[in-house]
Amino acid sequence: MRFLHSLHDRPFDAATWDRFVASDPGGHLLQTWAWGELKGRFGWRAVRAAVERDGALVAGAQVLYRRLGPMTLAYVPKGPVLVDDDPAAAAMLWRGLERLSRPRLTVALKVEPDWRDDEPQHHRWLCEQGLAPSPRTIQPRHTIIVDLTAADDDMLARMKPKWRYNTRLAERKGVEVVEGGVNDVSAFHDLMQMTGERDAFGVHSAAYYGAALALLAPEGRARLLLATFHGELLAGLLAMQFNGRAYYMYGASSNEQRNLMPNHLLQWRAMQWARSLGCTAYDLWGIPDVYEDAETAPLAGVYRFKAGFGGEEVRFVGAYDHVYRPLLYRGVEWAWRLRAGSALTG
Repeated sequence: MRFLHSLHDRPFDAATWDRFVASDPGGHLLQTWAWGELKGRFGWRAVRAAVERDGALVAGAQVLYRRLGPMTLAYVPKGPVLVDDDPAAAAMLWRGLERLSRPRLTVALKVEPDWRDDEPQHHRWLCEQGLAPSPRTIQPRHTIIVDLTAADDDMLARMKPKWRYNTRLAERKGVEVVEGGVNDVSAFHDLMQMTGERDAFGVHSAAYYGAALALLAPEGRARLLLATFHGELLAGLLAMQFNGRAYYMYGASSNEQRNLMPNHLLQWRAMQWARSLGCTAYDLWGIPDVYEDAETAPLAGVYRFKAGFGGEEVRFVGAYDHVYRPLLYRGVEWAWRLRAGSALTG
């Protein structure tokens, strides 16, 4: 076996890397080449590393590095990628990541796998690699995932009655859902800013959403959907998909005409788009954690909206840290808090 990384001799190209990520049944969008390229345009540097065994990649991770003064933040979003259960390959991967990270004055490597919390072996495996549970997660730890394998009528039947009614109401009232392009990003961003101010969450720049669409849409991995009524933009969402799973990544709505229920129809169209590409699951990307009161948490309204679509609540293992410089670690956690609040990590 040998350890390869993208800082030396360019051992991977986009197609090779994405095939590797997809070879893990749980291989995630945030580990794809295009996601690394997107983050690379906005302050991060993506480094791809993998263990090769008998000519095939069997374990790896896309690591995002970001300088913060003299320190470096290191983050593996929704990784690592593990094709099989090979302890030797996993150990070589972590040793290699440590060799990559230490010279960069990295304080800690934060790893946030897309693994379910209710399977104890996941926590045990992470601890065996020398990582410890982190006090801070970056991606939502708790979400709702909708099963897309059923027919339309069955999917609608799983929704709460009011959600099913609102979806059909929007159609009857004349709300239309159309595909947006790069030229529509500015209007979508305006909606995002309006929604962020209304619901108190951070918003990326228009350039970020435009870059996401430009990088992912040509491969069929992203679609901007816009809900309109007589030419007026009421709501929009940017959905993404990879490896059989789709994600509601970013969404926004106007303060006007909310009685037309555009968001319900928009989500339904996103699910239909995902299913047309062979996706079997639609991740609504974040609800209050199980340790928060769903009715009083800051995201209570978000929870009620997403829960209405009839999906399964799923909780992930959360983030684990490999701390290299303990004395600076608290400062880095403070920096993560600032980054999360400014929407720079999503």
